[in-house]
Amino acid sequence: FLSLSTMNPPIQDAAYFRETLQSGRNALRLAYQKNGSAATLLRGHSQLMDKLLIVIWRQLSLPRTIALIAVGGYGRNQLFPGSDIDLLILLPDNADDARGHSLEQLIGLLWDIGLEVGHSVRTLPQCINEAKDITVQTNLLEARFLTGNRTLFSEMEKAVQQSLNPREFYDAKLLEQQQRHTRYFDTANNLEPNLKESPGGLRDLQNVLWISRAMGLKGSWAQLVSEDIITAEEARQIRRHELLLENLRIRLHYLARRREDRLLFDYQALLAEQFGLSGVTKGHHIQREASEQLMQRYYRTAKAISLLNEILLRTMHERIFPAESLFATRITPDFQARNGLLEITDERVFERDPGAILESFLLMQRNPKLNGMSAGTLRALWRSVPLIDSSFRREPRHRALFMKIMAQPRGITRELRRMNKLGILGRYIPGFGRIVGQMQHDLFHVYTVDEHIMMVVRNLRRLTVARFAHEFPLCSELISDFKHPEALYLAGLFHDIAKGRGGDHSKLGAEEARNFCKLHQLAEEESELVAWLVENHLTMSATAQKQDISDPDVIEAFAIMVRDQRHLTALYLFTVADIRGTSPIVWNAWKGKLLENLFVATHRHLAGGVVTLETHLQTRQAEALNILRLYDFDNHVIQALWAQLEPAYFLRHDAQDIVWHSRNLYGKSKTGKPIVKARLSPADEGIQVMIYTPDRDDLFARICSFFERNDFNIVDAKVHTSRHGYALDSFVVLDEANRSIRYRDLLYFINHELLQRLIDVAPIEPPLQGRLSRHLKHFPITPEISIKPDENSPHYILSVTAGDRPGLLSRIAQTLLKHGIHLQTAKITTLGERA
Repeated sequence: FLSLSTMNPPIQDAAYFRETLQSGRNALRLAYQKNGSAATLLRGHSQLMDKLLIVIWRQLSLPRTIALIAVGGYGRNQLFPGSDIDLLILLPDNADDARGHSLEQLIGLLWDIGLEVGHSVRTLPQCINEAKDITVQTNLLEARFLTGNRTLFSEMEKAVQQSLNPREFYDAKLLEQQQRHTRYFDTANNLEPNLKESPGGLRDLQNVLWISRAMGLKGSWAQLVSEDIITAEEARQIRRHELLLENLRIRLHYLARRREDRLLFDYQALLAEQFGLSGVTKGHHIQREASEQLMQRYYRTAKAISLLNEILLRTMHERIFPAESLFATRITPDFQARNGLLEITDERVFERDPGAILESFLLMQRNPKLNGMSAGTLRALWRSVPLIDSSFRREPRHRALFMKIMAQPRGITRELRRMNKLGILGRYIPGFGRIVGQMQHDLFHVYTVDEHIMMVVRNLRRLTVARFAHEFPLCSELISDFKHPEALYLAGLFHDIAKGRGGDHSKLGAEEARNFCKLHQLAEEESELVAWLVENHLTMSATAQKQDISDPDVIEAFAIMVRDQRHLTALYLFTVADIRGTSPIVWNAWKGKLLENLFVATHRHLAGGVVTLETHLQTRQAEALNILRLYDFDNHVIQALWAQLEPAYFLRHDAQDIVWHSRNLYGKSKTGKPIVKARLSPADEGIQVMIYTPDRDDLFARICSFFERNDFNIVDAKVHTSRHGYALDSFVVLDEANRSIRYRDLLYFINHELLQRLIDVAPIEPPLQGRLSRHLKHFPITPEISIKPDENSPHYILSVTAGDRPGLLSRIAQTLLKHGIHLQTAKITTLGERA
């Protein structure tokens, strides 16, 4: 290919150019596979495009008055295998329409030979006018001359630089970065991050170089070193992190055979293999998959890039806006405030007094007017991380400072995040350092372990803020009266700290939390609470979502476990924060209602002592009767209806549900006709459906089939058979198609169509054969099935855990039907991809 420029191929011979392009790209790919040099590959790919475009340009005899210019990534000689070829065709001011045909030939030929071209055709005045858009202005900053009219290109370069206002450019790029981070969840720890656009991605590094160009610099790390914007060591670290992202992106493009910048599950294991990683085994089990190791390396790189991006942008801000950095206000002998930022008075302060490391975060919390740390302070903190060793952790003053940080009324989450970003939190709590960047392949945690922990602490803190009290009123009320809430925050820090070690992470984490509390001189009662919360942080969720919380025996067993009101309140608050911290989509109002019901029932049990089944039954019926009297129903008719129902019915339904059922069955319970009634769930989410019909073996399977085929997700099912052979079943379903805006039509549809399905005697439709999600395909969930006797009844408890998919519940229901198994009650919980 290197001799192409001396050859004379036929004009517009697309096949020739296509073959030449493919040959050149193959040679680059093979060379990269041997030497692994990202810089060589990116530069070589750009040179390949340069030669090809120049030959084509000359073959088409395009006018010399026009300039062909590379922009974007191609302009800066960083052309990835699957990236677009961004071109600017610059015309003189007096360009005529006659040249249009030649340009059409050029672009058409480029597409024909297999190049994905992003092009614009502009005159110089049009370029300057379009450069009012920050994206166009950024592209022009990276413009590189290819062929044609060099003088015209030089005029454009000069005009672009003259039109630049560094201050406006800085503000625009900072806003653009903030908006981009928000689009990508404002965290680099999404399980399938974008190498280019996510926080801590390549775009964050490019943003720094773009701003440096706007300042009149060359836009290279070496230039920033010579200008004292970064140190040589920082430049080396930046380049190391940049190389990892570049190599990942190159290999990702080759694996996908197209431009793909997301680290999709489909490619993570293959990339890990290419990076020479293999699974870490413990005994006969793989403790850490190769892909998990690769992703942890990525997440830690992204975290480091985010920090360096912040430091460098602040440093350049001080250069671009020097007047804002003139006045400082002393806070302590070691710290001052300047332009709303915390600043050290001496760059060696942390070497002289390592305790000032923690003091800096405490000052951030205690001074509301501070909105960040200066570049110099961030740099000094970053360099001081090695000072935090075992002797640092043993120092009583340092332990006291950390506990003061955890007990502040404001800024806890923000400063813990800052400490994590700087690597300080992981040094102070070594167990936390091990889980930084560790991904969780359970497919309902969408964050790494450390980011999930930060989300849980954030959720707990949010409950204390008055303006958010409307979100979870009960939780906000409870936490406002909770003494020493720092115990909750410490439990948040430690609850998943032992993930990935093997064994029960709850017990391992509890032991670590207990030791930490003892060393930090927490009162014995608070230390016990922290360790207890860590060890039992999954218990309330499991009880609410998997057991029948209307059963007094379940409530009594849970009450014995929590022991007292303080433990109950702490566990309830923690569970709400924990579930909400796994994923934006895992929490819903139904789960919230289950947890609240369990909390209220247990709170009542702890307050009033043990309640017998008989008393519980009488209380429930009395509550329902008091409400029914408002409707002027005949008490004898109600009692006759209730006489057909077993005590278990009244235990499993609350008074409001009993009233709703009784009103709909009043005077109709002996007609022999099925009754179907749907209403919006009192739990504020989902639809509650009551079915009353002569019992038959295929009833549950038939109902499941109806709901699944109409995009309803069953989250709760209470199945009851009356003494005279009627089924009185109650379902709670979520509308997967989100048709709630037409809820009246939706309720009518369920009432009518499900009734017809129950009357119909046709065979049940087979379960849906939906495809496995991509997540489950690459990280399959091995089904787990157990069956054991119920200690409190003559029935059995069947537990099924499996990857969720369309038709799953119908498949289970029809299997039970096939083997003559009768279902009494069911709980269905979905956590991400796990059912």
